[in-house]
This record gives sequence, structure tokens and C-alpha cells, in this order.
Amino acid sequence: MDLHLSRECSMTLQDLVALSPILHLGAFSIVIMLVLAVRRHHATIALLSFLSCLLTLATLPWAATSAPRTVTALLIVDGYALLYMGLLLSATMVVISLSYRYLKLHFIEQEGVEEYYLLLLLATFGGLVLTVSAHFVSFFLGLELLGVSLCSLIGYLRTRRHPLEAAVKYLLISISASTFLLFGLALLYFESGSMTFRGVGTVVETGQAVPSLWLGGFVLVLVGVALKLGLAPFHMWIPDVYQGAPTPITAYIATVSKGAVIALLLRFATDVGVLKIDALVHLFGLLAVCSMVTGNVLALFQQNVKRLLAYSSIAHFGYLLVALLAGGSAAAAGAEAVTFYVIVYCAMTLGAFGVVTVYSSEVGDKDRFEDYQGLFWTRPWLAAALTLSLLSLAGIPVTAGFIGKFYAIAAGVDAGLWWLVLALIGNSVVSLYYYLRLIVTLFDEEPAPATLPHERAVQSTEAAGWTAVFSLGLVASIILLLGVYPGPLMEFIRDSVSNLVMVVVQRR
Repeated sequence: MDLHLSRECSMTLQDLVALSPILHLGAFSIVIMLVLAVRRHHATIALLSFLSCLLTLATLPWAATSAPRTVTALLIVDGYALLYMGLLLSATMVVISLSYRYLKLHFIEQEGVEEYYLLLLLATFGGLVLTVSAHFVSFFLGLELLGVSLCSLIGYLRTRRHPLEAAVKYLLISISASTFLLFGLALLYFESGSMTFRGVGTVVETGQAVPSLWLGGFVLVLVGVALKLGLAPFHMWIPDVYQGAPTPITAYIATVSKGAVIALLLRFATDVGVLKIDALVHLFGLLAVCSMVTGNVLALFQQNVKRLLAYSSIAHFGYLLVALLAGGSAAAAGAEAVTFYVIVYCAMTLGAFGVVTVYSSEVGDKDRFEDYQGLFWTRPWLAAALTLSLLSLAGIPVTAGFIGKFYAIAAGVDAGLWWLVLALIGNSVVSLYYYLRLIVTLFDEEPAPATLPHERAVQSTEAAGWTAVFSLGLVASIILLLGVYPGPLMEFIRDSVSNLVMVVVQRR
């Protein structure tokens, strides 16, 4: 009897170790909430939030000692989940470092800005739950926690019209996505009798015709996820929300929020086995092509940097779907390519939006093309960081973006998805135009009209804040390092996704 109790206790302790990153971030969020009740101080709360993410990041190696581990039917902690946790936490730290100066300029201190950082931690907590979700309940709760927190963050500058308008639009999109998801999940449960991802996949394993209600349920779930990711034709909210939200939150939506949803989608599609169903493969392919074409074509006509990057993100998630589809017949190559592309995309996007945030933190909101005219001659380090990020987004060699697209194309070729590979290459060529158009603007001989002599006094590295400078420098280094030496990261990704890939191998 004592031995039996000892074993149960041991299993419980191992579960807690596996969940330690989520538990730590939740505990830190509560601590910050209590600190806010005692003393409000912008710099203190910002530092505590940054340290919370850093300390949570430090628990990942400890959690890895218990991975892979299924904690109840709701959660599964494995190398794949821990890798995405590390990515989300790292990106959140960059966003926090970029936010401090931005909020000091754009927010009245007397109104209180500290809850902003608490909302960031809660949104990241929801993202971490998504990375370990293996059940409809954890799936939906994580997504809702992320979405509700983002609604508040988008409209945080409540005295301004555009952030409030963007928050209302995002709220409506979140409600619509949740409606589709709940109805779709209900249909999947009705047909499979299970709420776990792998339980739902048993319908596919039988080898018989998949029930129409099951297919309809998955399509509804896919619509909800596509709304969250902004895939075409569910993309209309993306440019408006990107433009209206505070720039650090725009960077957060584009990286942490979407990275968490992609982590969930890849696990869900793999566990359920949907990429073995021809009709759903064609549907994913259609979404990929529509996203690539819509994002790149509409980006050609933009005169606003944030809207250009918004349409660019639509196209990039179309590229990513090509690698995701490769997971149907080349599981290892597909999962590795998706994960590498998400990491690279987060670095590139944080670099681009980081420059916009730093520039807007010094001289007011700067998101029009003319605001960046001649930036190289007044702020060469900002222009260099933005140029590097744009070149990487365009997929120019010796940048991480080139390697990311190369792996996506290689995975597509390995899976025989030739028409999607050709669409990816063709759209990448089209994207060169609008990226190079913005780069040329940076090096224009004429200075930006808004750059007046009295503004140049604050245009220094010190004015940007050393944390923001360090973050942008780190992101730029990652873009260059992964562009010339991606091998170690790919090896680490290969080891991390092995448990996920094993699910596909066992189904064959």
C-alpha cells in the first residue's frame, strides 16, 4: 500500500515538473497582480514582467527532464511544446523591452500603464497552454485567454480612436472564430465520441469513408483557426488591427499570438491525421495559394509600413502552409520546416516592428512611407536593422528568411507538392518589389519631411533605450546567424519534433 502511494506521489511530482513553465508564469502573473495592488511604478512592473518571462524560460530545461509526458487527457508536454514555449517567451521578452519607452511617450503616466504588462503575461500564459493542448477543453480555454487579453491590449491606448476601433474589430473576429470553433468541435465530438485530438483521429484510422459531419466539423474548426491566423479569405481584419493597435502589440500579435496558434494547428492536424484526407489537403492548398496571392498583391499598393507588413504576414503564413501540407507524406521534413519557418518569421517580424516601435517611441507615431524617407542619413542603425529584416522577409540569401523558404520549398518538393512550390516561388518574386520599394525609401537622399532639427536632439541610441537597442541587435544577429549557419538549430528542432512525428509514423 505504501509503495503504491509512493508511486502515485512520484507521478504527481513529475506532472508538476513537466508543467513547471506554465505554473511559474501563472504564479508570476499573480505576484505582479499583488504588487500592483501595493505599489504602482511603471519601470518596476516592466522589469518584473521581463524577469518573469526570463525565469519561466529558465525552467524549460527542468521541464524537459520529464518530457514527453501526458498530464491528464488535457495536456501533453514534449520537446515540441517546450520548443514553442521558449519561442513565445523569448518573443514576449522582446516585446516588453520595446514597450517601455513607447508607453512613456504615448501614455499619460497618471492614468496607469502597469496593467499592460500583466495583460501581456496573461496572453502569453494562454499561448503556452495552446502549445501543450491535446484536448478540446485546453484548446478552447488557451485560445480564449489569449484572445481576451489581446482585445484589451489592442485598445489599451483608450483615449485614441484607432486603437479602440481596432480592438472592437478584433473582438468581433474573436467572437466569430469562437463560434465556428465551438460548433466544429461539437460536430467532431458527436462523430468520434472523444474530445482528445488523437481520439478524434480514430475516425480517420478506420480506413472507411470519413463521415460528412466529421468533415464539416473539421472545416468549421479550420475556419476558426484561419480567422485567428488571418489566412485569406479571412484576412480583412489583419491590416486594420495591425495599423490601429499600439506598435509593440502589433508585433506581439504577429509573432506570439500567431506562433501559438500555428503550434496548436500543427499538433492538431498531425494527431487527427487530416492530411491523409485528399479533400482537406486540397482545402489547405487552396488556403495557402489564396493567402500568398492576396497578401502579396495587396501589399504592392500600400503606403503605410504597418499595413504593408500586415499583408506580408498573410503571404508568409501561406508559405508556411506549404510546409504544413508536406507533413502529410513527409512528416519529419514538414514539421521541421514549419517550426524553423515560425522561428525565422518571428525574428524577422520582431526586427521590422521593433524598428517602427523604437522610431515611434522617439518622435511620435511613424508608420507612413514618407516618415522613413532618408532614415539612413539620420538614424543609420535603425535603417540598417529595418533593411536586414526586410531583406530576410523577401528571402534574400545570407539571411534567415532565405533558409526558411528553402526548407519550406524542400519539404514541398519532398512531398511532391509541385504546384504549391511553384506558387511559393512565384509569389516570393512578386514580394521583392514592395520590400525593395521601402528599402529604397530608407536610402533616399532627401530627409523625411517630419525630421525637423529639434527632433534630432533625441535621435540617438540613448533615446531609444538600451533594452530596445539590445533587443534589436539580438534579433538582427539571429537573422544573420541563421542565414549562414542554420545547422545547429535544425538539429535541435529535429530532436524536439521527434515525438510529434512519431504519431504520424505509428499511423502508417
